[in-house]
This record gives sequence, C-alpha cells and structure tokens, in this order.
Amino acid sequence: MANVVIVGAQWGDEGKGKVVDLYTEYANDVVRFQGGNNAGHTLVVGDETTVLHLIPSGILHSGKRCVIGNGVVIDPKVFLEEIHELKKKGYLTDDRQLVVDGNAHIIMPYHKAIDIAREQKSGARRIGTTGRGIGPTYEDKVARRGIRVMDLIHPRNFARKVREFLPEKNFYLEKYLGVPPLDEQVILDEYNAYAREMEKYVGRASTLLNDSIKAGRNILFEGAQGTLLDIDHGTYPYVTSSSTVAGGACTGAGVGPRFIDEVIGIVKAYTTRVGEGPFPTELHDEMGETLRRIGHEFGATTGRPRRTGWFDAVALREAVQVSGMTGLAVTKMDVLNDLDTIFICTAYTYQGQLLEEFPQDPEVLQECKPVYEQVDGWKTDLGAATSFEELPAKARAYLAKLEEVTGCPVVLVSIGPRRDQTIQVKNPFDKCRRIG
Repeated sequence: MANVVIVGAQWGDEGKGKVVDLYTEYANDVVRFQGGNNAGHTLVVGDETTVLHLIPSGILHSGKRCVIGNGVVIDPKVFLEEIHELKKKGYLTDDRQLVVDGNAHIIMPYHKAIDIAREQKSGARRIGTTGRGIGPTYEDKVARRGIRVMDLIHPRNFARKVREFLPEKNFYLEKYLGVPPLDEQVILDEYNAYAREMEKYVGRASTLLNDSIKAGRNILFEGAQGTLLDIDHGTYPYVTSSSTVAGGACTGAGVGPRFIDEVIGIVKAYTTRVGEGPFPTELHDEMGETLRRIGHEFGATTGRPRRTGWFDAVALREAVQVSGMTGLAVTKMDVLNDLDTIFICTAYTYQGQLLEEFPQDPEVLQECKPVYEQVDGWKTDLGAATSFEELPAKARAYLAKLEEVTGCPVVLVSIGPRRDQTIQVKNPFDKCRRIG
C-alpha cells in the first residue's frame, strides 16, 4: 500500500487536477482535505473538459471511492450542481462512490454576503478573495459558531442554529457592512431541500480511511490552492483560510502522519498568482502577457486573469520545506516551447542584502527583487514526447536545473493538457500493485 499527498507548490492553479486524475489510476480512495469551491481543478479527457470545485478529481474514474474530508467547507448548492453535471456526463453512476464527512462545515448565505461586502468595503486594501464565503465559514468554525453537514441533515438542529446565529450576522451585514439582511425562512427552505439530496452521501471520513489503511488500500490525498496560500505558512494576510500544506491532509481527513508515504508538489514551469499579495518574479511586460495567453492563465473558478512570472526557486524551496515534499510534478512545460531564453529566480535582493530564504514578512517580500539565472530555451514542440529521454536536451537541462535550485527531484512532467501528454519519471505508487 501507499498513501500519497498532492499539494500545490506555488500560489495555486498549478494543474493539480490533471496529476490527481493520473495518479487515481493507482489509488482506491481519493480524498479532498481542505478548502472549498474557491478552487477549480480542470481535467481534459479526450475532447471533454470537466471543471470540479469540490468533488475530488478521482470521480472521473469508475470504481474509485472519493471522499470529502472534515477539513473542507461545503457550499451545498455547488456540491449538488457538480453531482448533477457529473451524472449528466455519465459519471458517478454509483452514489456509494462519493462520501462527505459529517464534520465538514457548511457555507451559509451570510458567509457569502459578508465575504463580498467586506471586499467592497476594503477598497485598495482588499485581499483578493473569490467571494465564495470560504473565509467567513472558517472563521465561524474556529469561533465554534459553525454549522456542519451533520447539522444540516437534521432539520431541527439546523433550524435552531440558524435562528441562533442569523440575528448577529444580519446586524453585522446591515449596520456595519451596509447591505440588506437575510431572511431566515428563505434560508431554511433552501437548505432543507439541499439536505434531503445530500443525506445519502454523508459518512465518517476518518473511519473509512483508517479502515482502508488497515486493509492495505492505496489512498491519494488531494489538496486545493497552493502552499504559499497556507493560512500559517503563506504570504499572510494574502492567503486562503485553510491549511494547504501536506500536514493539512492529516487534520483535514482524520489520518495520522505516520501513514503518509509520499508528498508530491505540483509546480508550473513558471509561476502564476491570482488575487492580491507580493509576487517577486511577476512580469508586467509583453512576456508576462505571452505566458498568460499561451498558458490560458485565467481562473477556472472566477475567470480572473492570473498574474504571471518566471519560476521562483526561493518560494519553491519554502514550499518543499513546509510540506516535506518528496517529489515535484512540473506542469505546463509546453508553454515555454517557443522561448529563446528562460529565467529562473534563485535568490532575492532586499535593501542591498542577498536573500536565499523566503521572507516571512510580506512587507519585505513586496520589496524583494529577483536574482535570475538564465538558461537556453529548447525551441521545440514537446507534445509528441512519450518518455523523459525523448525530451530535448535543453528541456531536460531545464528540469535538472529546477531540481538543483529547489533540492527536490522531478517525478512527473506535463507537456500538454491531455492525459497522454504526461511523462512519469518516477511513480510514487511504484512500490504497490496497480489498481484497476
């Protein structure tokens, strides 16, 4: 057996969905352990593109059990819309294939209203949230004023909590944020309807997964966002509201750390970021626009254009450290196909000092200037390569340089959006038998 955690190694949008989809072939269970529908995983199977925001990417494989862990926050409307869309496409033919932990917290209408109104009120000091209500839901979870899936599916408990919490939320919405209050009965009617549909999917993730471990089954843990958006280790306050590092798989799914065998960090061959916050290698010139255009760098959830820049090895070393990464999966190598020269940031300068470690202070990071090493582009279409050896020598040299400056081996290379445009250098499930 092997248990593998997949995390984003940059600021999210690294292509985790494709990698999870590939590794699902070797797994019995695929687990989402944090975040909410503020992240989208895009999967291309043949000519069909599927974007998932809550349900694990492994759902596109028959016979795999997909689990949404207690660390996730769930918008019931989005959850059910995804189920309906998957069923229309011929997926999720057996409802037992999907399990939602009863301890997962529910995103309520007031969470979304607060999220949007706060951003508008913050003006130039906005965080860059998606407005999906993720942060306010985690706030209530920590404040012990949240509503969980197990509450939702028991109408009496749900109604009691809505009546207890809504007056405070309405006061805040109306008196401080200046937006209309929400109607209690409208919320109850809408969410009770969701509960009737969701109830059959509710279970206990921790028990299911620990039973799988005892049985020697393979588990793939799927993170959302990226390491540099982690609530503790990211570029605070320009972060998400959950633990995006590999350790979040343990707390967000209810398994012990001794059961994690491999941690694979997904990283683009360059760097992108959505929303506000420091980004030392960001390109504001024609090259930045070229990377955005060729890489189709627009958010799968929001459609927002992503900020683009060269590969940042300083940030990557931080991600490798805090998640204990054992391998890197490099995506979007093909976006760099036509470049004569490629740059890699290996250090920063700050007020005349050379920095090789990632600064904790975002104010310092905001003023850091990248120190680049220059490498030759390969000027070749990578799309036809089927093995690492078939990649051009200069493409292999670029990957070797990434290994050198990050201290982490490359285990997978994506050279296009399709499943078959992926080269596995080393499979983290190699020590276990192939499933299915």
